[in-house]
Amino acid sequence: MSGTEGSELFMETWQQLLRDGINNADQLFERFGVDRDLADKISKDFRIRINAYYLGLIEEPGDPIWRQVVPDPAELEDEDCPDDPLNEEADSPVPNLTHRYPDRVLFLVNHQCPIYCRFCTRKRKVSEPGWWNRETLKLGIDYIRSRPEVRDVIVSGGDPMMLPDHTIDWLLGELRSIPHLEIIRIGSRVPCALPQRITPELVAILKKYHPLYVNTHFNHPREVNEVTKKHVGMLVDAGIPVGCQTVLLKGVNDDVSVMKELMRKLLTIRVRPYYIYQADLTKGTNYFRTRVEKGLEIIQGLRGHTSGLAVPHYVIDAPGGGGKIPLLPEYVTEVSDSEVVLRNYAGKTYRYPQVGVGDPTAVTVGTDGSVGSDRSGGEVRRSRQVAEPIAHLE
Repeated sequence: MSGTEGSELFMETWQQLLRDGINNADQLFERFGVDRDLADKISKDFRIRINAYYLGLIEEPGDPIWRQVVPDPAELEDEDCPDDPLNEEADSPVPNLTHRYPDRVLFLVNHQCPIYCRFCTRKRKVSEPGWWNRETLKLGIDYIRSRPEVRDVIVSGGDPMMLPDHTIDWLLGELRSIPHLEIIRIGSRVPCALPQRITPELVAILKKYHPLYVNTHFNHPREVNEVTKKHVGMLVDAGIPVGCQTVLLKGVNDDVSVMKELMRKLLTIRVRPYYIYQADLTKGTNYFRTRVEKGLEIIQGLRGHTSGLAVPHYVIDAPGGGGKIPLLPEYVTEVSDSEVVLRNYAGKTYRYPQVGVGDPTAVTVGTDGSVGSDRSGGEVRRSRQVAEPIAHLE
């Protein structure tokens, strides 16, 4: 049986993992001896869910997996940050849909997740019990259908893959029937946090609705293993590209070597690093935030030091609804009418001539200045004025 309902006799493996995990303060106390009363107090604002699979990744209290899912007293100390830091509700023309960018929308389809991450941006919504009925979902579908400029939908929540198979099939079918909707993206932590949910039956449904993409969410190298490799592979083998949107989290992955290992391991299971997010300003999550300089340091430690495939975009989702803003270390150190001065990953500095300076057809690359070309189709020229290290600028 597919979906999250039904008798225990017909439970699938992933449903059993949900049932057998930690779902309240009493179970957390019994397993780890944490302060029961404190955990219960915290969970009244944001529930506890650590499914049995993800629970098995915890090696000791306080480790990077633990920090992501076990309530922390610091959640009660942070009252200054807003409930809706990205101002999603202000750009919501109908319930559970945000239309901020011209050609795409965010469509939230449920409140349930395979785990409840303590740093969740949507704590105001996520973990509420129950499901949304089709009438509620149709409000979003009808809005998309009425807006021909919308060509891309991000289906999120909660976690869309926690919906029953038949609901996913119906929802994707409705979306795919909209002529101007070109791209469907699903945002899900299932491939990382409950990979067993990716069943042959679910994959058979998803592959009917191409072009379809999945963006998932791995935050630490220990989340990448043979189990995730198997189930992510089922998606990729069905022609569904999988990208990763990692969140930069203090005590989890705020280290160049950890992040490099994560990005490299993701590529081995055919997941493409897409974003590293600076943690949002969500109430109760401030203890996860790092300084922005740490994110820039990590990008600088990746660029040139590992495959370009393993280097995601570092972004801040601007508070108040400003959208994603990319951040990069300063690789351009000077721009003039005649040249651009560049710094490479190793800290060496190079000059690149502007078009129209001197001989406009001479273009050179490389540290020896030995390669040149005439873009008009003339003879190849050589120049030594470009791309040589500038010792006094290093």
